[in-house]
Amino acid sequence: SAAPGSTPAVATAGGVGGAFSYFGKFKIPHKDQVFFASEHCLGIVNLKPIVPGHVLIIPKRVKPRLADLSPEEVSDLFASVVKVGPKIETHYKGTALNIATQDGKDAGQSVPHVHVHILPRRPKDIEPNDKVYDMIEDWDGDPDSTKPRGKLEVPPDSERKPRTMDEMRAEAEMLRKLFPENTPQL
Repeated sequence: SAAPGSTPAVATAGGVGGAFSYFGKFKIPHKDQVFFASEHCLGIVNLKPIVPGHVLIIPKRVKPRLADLSPEEVSDLFASVVKVGPKIETHYKGTALNIATQDGKDAGQSVPHVHVHILPRRPKDIEPNDKVYDMIEDWDGDPDSTKPRGKLEVPPDSERKPRTMDEMRAEAEMLRKLFPENTPQL
């Protein structure tokens, strides 16, 4: 177990209270946020989604940069994105996907743990279309951050409040049904 505020080396653990993982320094209970598991990666629902269905794929090992991952982890990360993306797009009635990662703080990474954003998109859901990249860059996965949350009006920052555990648990439970062969340890 990691010391409070520190970053653990491995994202997944079990024991009393059920399985949990880490997203950077943040403890993520599997039953509340994890909807997908592969050999090296997890799919988690988002605390502050930009659009409905905005999810993250993270490696189980907490590593800040893509180059810190093994070739097997990188392969599994992107194989997971390819597996999860189309099902998320279909489930949320999207017509396309944004798939993005910021590889390091200066690229806009807010949590020092490799993660890939998957956002199902629809025609004219964000105008102009490329605003989504600014929104992803401004997205801050740290619920304790004092960083201003977004400079864009779509959606208004006031509407991007952190979701409750109950809301995230309900979404994770629903999404697990899309991936019966990749159900995480609960």
